[in-house]
Amino acid sequence: MESNMESQTVSFRVARDDLANAVAWVARSLPTKATQPVLRAMVITASGSDLELAGFDYEISTRVKLNAEVGDEGRIAVAGKLLADIVNTLPNKPVELQVEGSKALVACGSSRFELPLIPLDDYPQMPTLPEVTGTIDPSLFVEAVTQVAAAAGRDDTLPMLTGVNVEIDGEDIKLAATDRFRLAVRTVSWAPASADVKAKLLVPAKSLQDNARTLDTSLGDNIEIAVGTGESVGGEGLFGLHSGSRETTTRMLDAEFPNIAPLLPKTHTSMASVAIAPLQEAIRRVSLVTDRNAQIRMEFSPGQVVLSAGGSDSGHAEETLECAFTGRDSLIIAFNPGYLKDGLSVVRTDRVVFGFTEPSRPAILIPEPEELPEANAEGEFPTPETNFTYLLMPVRLPG
Repeated sequence: MESNMESQTVSFRVARDDLANAVAWVARSLPTKATQPVLRAMVITASGSDLELAGFDYEISTRVKLNAEVGDEGRIAVAGKLLADIVNTLPNKPVELQVEGSKALVACGSSRFELPLIPLDDYPQMPTLPEVTGTIDPSLFVEAVTQVAAAAGRDDTLPMLTGVNVEIDGEDIKLAATDRFRLAVRTVSWAPASADVKAKLLVPAKSLQDNARTLDTSLGDNIEIAVGTGESVGGEGLFGLHSGSRETTTRMLDAEFPNIAPLLPKTHTSMASVAIAPLQEAIRRVSLVTDRNAQIRMEFSPGQVVLSAGGSDSGHAEETLECAFTGRDSLIIAFNPGYLKDGLSVVRTDRVVFGFTEPSRPAILIPEPEELPEANAEGEFPTPETNFTYLLMPVRLPG
């Protein structure tokens, strides 16, 4: 086969750190246990003065290019995670690879490794990146994905809840995720290739978060989001990202994201503003005595919030924090401490604003706006304008 003929001659020399970063990034997405062993392969293509490293498991594809001194051009494949482990331990000296027979010989300093080649005859066709749909600031993209992915479900039997819903409408992108117990929504601006582009895409949350964290944004270049253009936006079923020398595609989920609009309250009977750092610390301390059915009780009143937790068998804990509270004389509500901490960790202001309707109804957590809203004629507070909302279901209070 052509791949086997090419594999007889591949040789190259490359800087160790460049190679380590590249193979580690591709190896992250390779399956540890694959039904087809060939899917554990990292495909190495040497051409001109470039190396391309690639991986594909039918769900996620990754490609990265780096400069190298190529002696013999060709295309080979080796076990990707093993190569990454080896390169990670090598000294900071140039790495040389050459093929002899059915093995790849890797040399660096006084270290020598032999890796068996993986035949490429049965390797699947790598997907190509769809046409670029628009670009976005990398730090903004990473922040938005991180904020929303915190609320995504992890139950694969409910695939529509394991994704981030990406709704594109012209210059705005709205990302949303929910696991039925919490909901996170973030709106960001981007630069679309076409001003009237519209699309609804459901992208696996874990893949999207991994890609957002690890794309090469060191050069400050905008990230290209590639899901097609014109009538074919989203039509290929692939969510593509390109930044610097790295590109990746993820197969989108073929599921219907639930309608979340009715879940978000437009008004609130009371609101509270609390400093996030001391609140997180208090939750961490108080939740040490939570029962297995964990909940933290929060009693809000003007000027303070009292956190408490515990049961008859596990002891009791209580802590009081300063809090700006308005609307009612007091309000008692309980939350799962893990879900509450998750939400607080992705609010990017020093203080969080809570909006409440009833103790049995979901509450919202939002970044503190410049001004809190005044109550309307009915004594209710409209939801402040915000680009991020974390909606959290309360836990039923005992008795």
